[in-house]
Amino acid sequence: MASDYYFLIPISVAIIITIVSVIIRKRTLASSKAAGGERTPPGPWKLPIIGNLHQLAIGSSLPHRRLAELAQQYGPLMQLQLGEIPTVIVSSAEWAKEFMQAHDGPYWTKMRKIVAMELLGARRTKLLRPIMEQEMAKLVGLINTKPTINLTEMMLSFGNSITCRAAFGKIQKQEEVFLPFIKQFMKMLGGFSLVDLFPSSNLLRLLVANAAERKLKKVHSAADAIMETIINDRLAKRSSTVAAGGNDDEDLLGVLLNLKDTDDLGFTEIKAVILDMFLAGSDTWTITVEWAMSELMKHPRVMEKAQREVRKVFNGKGVVDEASIDRLQYLQLVLKETLRLHPPGPLAIPRESKETIVVNGYKIPAKTRVFVNLWAINRDPHHWAQPEVFEPERFLNSSVDFRGTDFHYLPFGAGRRMCPGMHYGLALAYLSLANLIYHFDWKLPHQMKPEDLDMRERFGIEVKRQNNLIRA
Repeated sequence: MASDYYFLIPISVAIIITIVSVIIRKRTLASSKAAGGERTPPGPWKLPIIGNLHQLAIGSSLPHRRLAELAQQYGPLMQLQLGEIPTVIVSSAEWAKEFMQAHDGPYWTKMRKIVAMELLGARRTKLLRPIMEQEMAKLVGLINTKPTINLTEMMLSFGNSITCRAAFGKIQKQEEVFLPFIKQFMKMLGGFSLVDLFPSSNLLRLLVANAAERKLKKVHSAADAIMETIINDRLAKRSSTVAAGGNDDEDLLGVLLNLKDTDDLGFTEIKAVILDMFLAGSDTWTITVEWAMSELMKHPRVMEKAQREVRKVFNGKGVVDEASIDRLQYLQLVLKETLRLHPPGPLAIPRESKETIVVNGYKIPAKTRVFVNLWAINRDPHHWAQPEVFEPERFLNSSVDFRGTDFHYLPFGAGRRMCPGMHYGLALAYLSLANLIYHFDWKLPHQMKPEDLDMRERFGIEVKRQNNLIRA
């Protein structure tokens, strides 16, 4: 009877799947062989047109977590096809060292030098100390007056105020109009764009890109007009300041205008640097403070130890000043561990190979995008004992630091693409954390258990908490 043969159906399906898998595997191995015996990096099988996009969509993992899962199966140097874009994912310290010390083009080299040496380096950060402390005092006073606070929104507002004063010398009257455009920029740049993955598709560009591009151009034009007004106002005052024998270098705009002639810096580049300051300078370190506060509340032992230290060091002062932050040794361990588990940008800024290169026997074709998964490297069990555990003491008596010389710990990247605003961001993160735990006691609400604290992430340019941190 026909029903007697139903048991053959699953067997037949299993045989077909096995045959197809073997064929795909053979083709994958064959295609991985390059001319001259060189190989392309290993990776999962891919589908026509979409490549490996379907594998990134499996499950509920965010991109940096899903890529780490795939690397466990295919290795720390992995090749993917994301739509039309050939992509290589680096997930180990050893391979990161190979890719993150490469040379950059002249434009990036010049801009990084300006930002790191003139704008956000250690010397300039010290000059910004009074601004940081004044704005921090305002934040502490504001928290004192409110029974319920949205710490996420407060920290972002605090970060924007400091960035405004650091960039322009004072809170600008245009700030209320300018900052909403910055928020729109962050939301749009952090989104997922099919057009970026299928650049040759005119249909996608017609259906999707035109509207998005129009919106992006509109937001950029509005922000650009505001910056143009601020720069013109400064230029009008600048001539009288210089004529009177003064120096216009107290804020970042003044420094940039001084560099305009000596470093061949145009107004377009000046506006680009200022925009980058707001896009990255406000958000990155405030996200770090948010994650640090979350981890401290999730681990009361660590909170109590850090709080005891900061209150002992600043006992009787009433204020926490940036000049004495170096004395907070345990807080430094807390911040290091926070950045290990929660690097603000878990996937370092991608690079693109200009030409075909060979790295340790693996061929990387021209036009390949290379992503370094900092999140995966910072949690690599080959370098970290119990990598998922928040344990600041792991850095005790350790020489590992933020400078990017230890490739198994890369919260700010490494090499020439290391975050140029590291000193600025760290100074603000230390100052904020120290003040928050010095002035206030923080506990989980309604007898919530530490393991129940919501630590889910939201992916974008930076990885934030999915839900705001609110004190009721």
